[in-house]
Amino acid sequence: MSRKIALVTGAGSGIGRACSIALAADGWTVVLTGRRETALQETIGEAGGSGSQMSAIACDVTDPASVDELYAGIAKAHGRLDVVFNNAGTNVPPLNVADLTYEQWRQVINVNLDGAFLVAKGAFTMMRDQTPQGGRIINNGSISAHVPRPGSAPYTASKHAITGLTRCISLDGREFNIGCSQIDIGNAASAMTDRMKKGVPQADGSMKPEPVMDVSHVASAVVYMAGLPPEANVQFMTVMATNMPFIGRG
Repeated sequence: MSRKIALVTGAGSGIGRACSIALAADGWTVVLTGRRETALQETIGEAGGSGSQMSAIACDVTDPASVDELYAGIAKAHGRLDVVFNNAGTNVPPLNVADLTYEQWRQVINVNLDGAFLVAKGAFTMMRDQTPQGGRIINNGSISAHVPRPGSAPYTASKHAITGLTRCISLDGREFNIGCSQIDIGNAASAMTDRMKKGVPQADGSMKPEPVMDVSHVASAVVYMAGLPPEANVQFMTVMATNMPFIGRG
């Protein structure tokens, strides 16, 4: 059986890096993408022996032409794509909606939603047109796809939209053997969650530290989702630090 091909966006750090390494360790051939080639090469270096199963293609997911070049590179190198972890994302500092600038709004929406759409569209097209047909798209949602944090209008809006995108791709993909999943992650330890150990705004106006979990638990979940047979799909999965204030938030 030929080795299966996975693409991970935002693979140069955090969750994307951990998932890329875990997929390669599980036997996948992994294409890493992100804006910075040096960060992608660092991920490959951290993979140890599994790094031989990884390659890097720099890409700006907000640029349609750059995304097209990414998929052309995958097609040339591998001839197909079996799984994409649609993970790239960004955020801005917490701001009341009245203090948020349009530029800050667009910065988050452009990466988290427009970029996710472009990556999903490219993957869907490739999976539809390849032989054998089919594949799986795993979107990185968030706890914020369910409930917001204070001052998080652009991020929360983008992640709520990812849920709608996931559902639509799931429906559109049925006739082409393309599954679509969403993993909603809460407080996985990374550079983005370092501030949570010091204190983050709560719904009651207070500042409190929040528990975090090791990012390896997210990576294990993504490997499980990616490895399911075509007839099975995890539609939605929530992986979170056990005691984070999600259930009962606010």
